[in-house]
Amino acid sequence: MPSAIELARGDEKLIAAVHRSRRLISRKALMAAAASAVPLPGLDWMADAALLSRLVPQISAEFGLSVTQVEKLAPHQRERIQKAATTVGALLVGRLVTHDLLLRLAKHAGVRLTAKQATKYVPIAGQMVSAALGYAALRALGEQHIKDCVRVSTTLALAPPEPHASA
Repeated sequence: MPSAIELARGDEKLIAAVHRSRRLISRKALMAAAASAVPLPGLDWMADAALLSRLVPQISAEFGLSVTQVEKLAPHQRERIQKAATTVGALLVGRLVTHDLLLRLAKHAGVRLTAKQATKYVPIAGQMVSAALGYAALRALGEQHIKDCVRVSTTLALAPPEPHASA
């Protein structure tokens, strides 16, 4: 499967958005790893859901595909984005991140998340494995969303917005 950079097909603005998005993922994945290491039932699931509910819109915004950005577009442009998202199978592009969407996304990474739960109760080593799996699961989900955003952008020939001055 091609990487997000390969999917960008040399488009410098898309490649820059991919790099910015990956930096976001790295920070959130470290937080997910820390939450996964704590042996309290359900804490990691709540942390993952909270992190994903913030991460997905931030990644979408890097590509000009967040809910607020899409809502500002003309109706025909919104419709084109939704059709492109459906065509490429992008679950979260241009949509509000809801509990149901997070559950569907979690099913996508279900094996990792289940293994993470099972390992965290083994002292020290299990918590380290759980943290590593938490990190990997969030990275994988984030990377998939980046690829979806790139696919939608290239399908519609959309240029991502200019980065914020603080980025």
